[in-house]
Amino acid sequence: MLLAVFSDIHANRQAFEACLKAARAKGAEQLVLLGDFVGYGADPEWVVDTTIELVAEGAVAVRGNHDQAVNSTAETMNAEAQIAIEWTRGRLDTAQRRFLAELPMMVEDEGLLFVHSEASHPQRWHYVRSTTDAAKSLIATSAHVTFCGHIHRPALYSMSVTAKMTSFVPKTDVPVQLLRGRQWLAVLGSVGQPRDGDPSAAFALFDTVSCQITYCRAPYDVAAAAGRIRDNGLPSWLADRLSQGR
Repeated sequence: MLLAVFSDIHANRQAFEACLKAARAKGAEQLVLLGDFVGYGADPEWVVDTTIELVAEGAVAVRGNHDQAVNSTAETMNAEAQIAIEWTRGRLDTAQRRFLAELPMMVEDEGLLFVHSEASHPQRWHYVRSTTDAAKSLIATSAHVTFCGHIHRPALYSMSVTAKMTSFVPKTDVPVQLLRGRQWLAVLGSVGQPRDGDPSAAFALFDTVSCQITYCRAPYDVAAAAGRIRDNGLPSWLADRLSQGR
């Protein structure tokens, strides 16, 4: 089965639409959504409603820290993110907020683990920035492949049976074989707010039969997404950063 994996949509309708279209054009049979559906962007209602529909059709979805922050004031964020979350709270209705609150922290299925941040303490929202961070996540699970997001920059980590770690940044549209003799942590780039210098939306495809992962990019109307942010009175930096991919 060909999985399309998305993370950190962040209420960016234009980016999410572009990724869904690209994934379907490439033959995706199952969708996996790694959280942070809201925050930063200006279309949280559309993104949440679309996600609800996708889950009803069989997509897998987990909760991100921005999703949790909509329903909990205990989550701490930087000033601009906090402004966006408070604005988002006023846009979502009770059913939309309940959907986000009831999303699982992790989903495991046939050797695959899906989580927003990482597997060792998913509720603490740790960032995977190094092989040390990746090792903590991999040690915490027996899954062959863990998929996560949160950091908005794509990366691949692996651990051998002797706990030797490797890491690299995957190239766009170049399949990578995830060997059975190692555990893997696939860190997804962001759909709605990439931070790796490339403004195009990011997602990945994973073939469950061949165990190949391909990191993909989807160009989208960045100006339209930025315009929506500005038109809704959200911090201008949240709009400006989209064109910079950071």
